[in-house]
Amino acid sequence: MCGISAVTGNSDIVQVLFESLKSLEYRGYDSCGMAVVRHGEVAVRKNVGGVDEVNRKEHLSGMAGTTGIAHTRWATHGGVTAQNAHPHSSNNGAFSIVHNGIINNYRELREELTAKGARFVSETDSEAIVHLVALGHQEGGSVEQAFTAALKRLEGTYALALVAAPEPDTIFCARKGSPLALGFSERGNFVASDMNAFLAYTRDALPLQDGEYAVVSPLGARVRRLADGAAVERPHMRIEWDPESSRRGGYSHFMLKEIFDQPQTIRAALHTPREGVEQLAGSILAARQTYLMGVGTTHYVATVGQYFFSRFAGRYLPAVSADEFRELAVIGPGDLLISISQSGETYDTRQATDLAKARGARTAGIVNVMGSSLSLMTDQVIFQGSGPEICVVSTKAALAQMVILLRTALAVGVRSGHILEAVSQAQYEALEAFPPIVQDALNEVSGFVRNLANRTVQYHNWLVLGRGIYYGIALEAALKMKEVTYLHVEALPAGFLKHGTLAMVDDTMASLFLVPPPEEIELHQLTLTAIEQVKARNGAVVGFYFEGDTRAEELLDDGVALPRVPAAVAPFMTLIVGQLFSYFSALRLGRSIDKPRNLAKSVTVG
Repeated sequence: MCGISAVTGNSDIVQVLFESLKSLEYRGYDSCGMAVVRHGEVAVRKNVGGVDEVNRKEHLSGMAGTTGIAHTRWATHGGVTAQNAHPHSSNNGAFSIVHNGIINNYRELREELTAKGARFVSETDSEAIVHLVALGHQEGGSVEQAFTAALKRLEGTYALALVAAPEPDTIFCARKGSPLALGFSERGNFVASDMNAFLAYTRDALPLQDGEYAVVSPLGARVRRLADGAAVERPHMRIEWDPESSRRGGYSHFMLKEIFDQPQTIRAALHTPREGVEQLAGSILAARQTYLMGVGTTHYVATVGQYFFSRFAGRYLPAVSADEFRELAVIGPGDLLISISQSGETYDTRQATDLAKARGARTAGIVNVMGSSLSLMTDQVIFQGSGPEICVVSTKAALAQMVILLRTALAVGVRSGHILEAVSQAQYEALEAFPPIVQDALNEVSGFVRNLANRTVQYHNWLVLGRGIYYGIALEAALKMKEVTYLHVEALPAGFLKHGTLAMVDDTMASLFLVPPPEEIELHQLTLTAIEQVKARNGAVVGFYFEGDTRAEELLDDGVALPRVPAAVAPFMTLIVGQLFSYFSALRLGRSIDKPRNLAKSVTVG
């Protein structure tokens, strides 16, 4: 996903635009640029690199004007070059555009526009849009007419914003399949692909819906449906996130800050309205079959959720990766799909949800972002309340989703009679007591985790192993390692070792075991048996185990002891320490932690 920001006001907006661009850099950081309207001309500056790097090269913050657009890119069409960076301009320089998404018919448009005299300077699909608008305006009519006519020619997905010299105080923007929201403040009015872009200036927002476009000026905004031009009247929403939560504070990286945010994340997930959890539980009980669905981290969240529903609700809810949902899921009327997404914009998740709806199934979402596509398209939604997550890799959002799935499983279990109310209450009490324990553990265990990362930095191949629910945690812990260390890390059930994987064990590979607390008698013993199997092959064995577990401590070559907690929340403690281990390993290796190579925060294209 790329980042779009645009501002129009009655005074110079460049510093506000520049700061809003910086706040979106986690959405893409291959290249960036700005276009600013001043004295009837559109000035464009752009280049490859992150925002600060491009600012040093092009002096973005030294521009001036009252209306402007900005973009930070994660390359899709065309390589990472200055020519492919956004904004893209018309040949006469009067129009400039920024675009997220994919235009499927851009080749045909490019051929048509070239035949009419347009000169393309990039390899992107986005450039065709600005030439299409410029040509339409040249042929007669207003900028708005040329803009909407161009939109009707586009096949694919887009969120885009355009500025034009003929209307220097106006931003034209539209959405189809990619997020875009308006923000309103005394400093100016905003257009952005992510509300973090204007969170420091206003909490007054209006997300656009698919098929809508807006004309934004310092005085306000007109929103219309593209299909028939009808005016759209919809109340604004208030963003509940604290602006401070999108700042790094005193932490060296957003990833570390967001790991340390997790005590509050747990509290927020516990205080999402009970009515929503009970409604979702009722939908599960009424459904013939329920699927849990996400992709990447949220698929592993769904995998962990499977164990909650099996244990506490006596129901098997298969976890399906969104990118494989079409091939695997047999879904139709009477079924339920629970889609899990931090952004609510992930392409594969939205596509799978659309498929379920088309086949007559009911849909629900667990989402972090109000006004997101998934929150608008599902029959019911739970907002997890994690606050902004700026690091590309997900930490606190994943934990919040797991807590909500546990709450839902407990509600299903009680309502179906699978567990007693007292059992559910005991789990809730463990969750409510957990945040201060996490806070103390983060303060006290971090140094030990950092030392372990430093002692194991020589290993570039890892197995991460767990049994039962700890296998689900292992999957997510391994993904964090892959994302931020760039090492070869593979997660698997510890019982899988003897079925082939032991052949990989040698002195170049380390095995990280997630050891459950001893009171989980069977899981604990099975995990220790797997540790012994690796040690018997002279493999290096490290692990996370709970205080007082002398058997695990004796078996492991190295590890970190975690504070004793109830079994219900022990997997969450292991997850958090796994995140810390990934962070400190990446720090020791000198990786780009908040912005790992080749990745972006939310993948909104197929």
